[in-house]
Amino acid sequence: MSNTIQPMVEAHGIGKCYRLGDGGLFQRRDTPPAGALGAREGDEPGMFWCLRDVSFTVQRGDVVGLLGRNGAGKSTLLKILSRITEPTRGSIRLRGRVASLLEVGTGFHPELTGRENIFLNGAILGMKRAEIAAKFDEIVEFAEVGAFLDTPVKRYSSGMFVRLAFAVAAHLEPEILLIDEVLAVGDAAFQKKCLGKMDEVAHQHGRTVFFVSHNLGAVRALCNTTILLQDGTVAAQGAPNEVIARYLASSAPDEAGGHIAWPADKAPGNDEVRLASLTLTDALGERASFFEAGQPVTVDLRYEALRRVRGMRIQLFVHTSEGELAFVATDHLRQVELLDPGTYRTVWTLPGALLNRRGYNISICCDVPGERYIIPAQQFLTFTVGGAGNQSSHFPETWPGTVCPSIECKVERVS
Repeated sequence: MSNTIQPMVEAHGIGKCYRLGDGGLFQRRDTPPAGALGAREGDEPGMFWCLRDVSFTVQRGDVVGLLGRNGAGKSTLLKILSRITEPTRGSIRLRGRVASLLEVGTGFHPELTGRENIFLNGAILGMKRAEIAAKFDEIVEFAEVGAFLDTPVKRYSSGMFVRLAFAVAAHLEPEILLIDEVLAVGDAAFQKKCLGKMDEVAHQHGRTVFFVSHNLGAVRALCNTTILLQDGTVAAQGAPNEVIARYLASSAPDEAGGHIAWPADKAPGNDEVRLASLTLTDALGERASFFEAGQPVTVDLRYEALRRVRGMRIQLFVHTSEGELAFVATDHLRQVELLDPGTYRTVWTLPGALLNRRGYNISICCDVPGERYIIPAQQFLTFTVGGAGNQSSHFPETWPGTVCPSIECKVERVS
């Protein structure tokens, strides 16, 4: 007898094809023009490949992050894994019970109470009543819905729905757990609690988890492998850091070498102030979107005041590519109290050896503090810090933190 450990999930050449314009009584029946759907066009007119030739294997205890832009096919793949829909082509093999949380209210009957739905979900998973009862108190405590346990769930808020649904899915011991972006409905504290539970389910109990999220920090921290879907196919698969980098590169805004300029009719702003251009330059004054870790980054913002503005400031937000705020800078100490109509520039210089080696986003906000926003914060440019020049460049591992400043230090013998 072979002792080879078999994968928990095996997908071979999965494809899912839909017919467009065939979903409702009042939908149009005309088909898109030939070629309009590009590589995802089916063999017949009006056919659309949501997924095409998707193959992968997942082992027991793996936490798999599914990345991709909206429409890439992530949710469709989870629906196939959860057997909600069948693939048009290919085969998939699951070894174990599957629990899924794909949208608010998944698997719940609105007329039943929270208590009744816990037992219903457990029965759907094939558990005996005694097994469900043994987990019941733990589920209720985790979901924080004890006061509403005997209330029909149709009266629950979306957050309460998600709390109970996740608690049921995570505690009733499925071998495979599928989680879509539905966790974004919950508050920040509950999201953190859920991420901790998923980590426990995978690493302490050996369950397999599929996790779809646009929170790249959570994917990086939680997942040990990642799949990038692009136009319905697998574009990359591997370690989270590598796949996330490719995902960010494929979804970055279309800026040319650290510079963006706006025509007057499309410039961010209003009848008070509007932006003209935003440019990143290196130590030589050249436009750039990649910077050596030890070199400064100059951010040059040009803007136009269309009428007098009192008490205005401009803020520069620098976030990591995962969405974590690194710092905020402002020009309020250099701005005049009353800004007359005209063209202006604000220039910030980020010192070298400050930022860690990773990707960053630049956002700009213009406001009158405590009074009103003139231009709400918007992301405009991305850049990358790499190479040598800070303390992290001496080591092979990924250095933690958003900044990596040069801190004065001394080592001496005292005896």
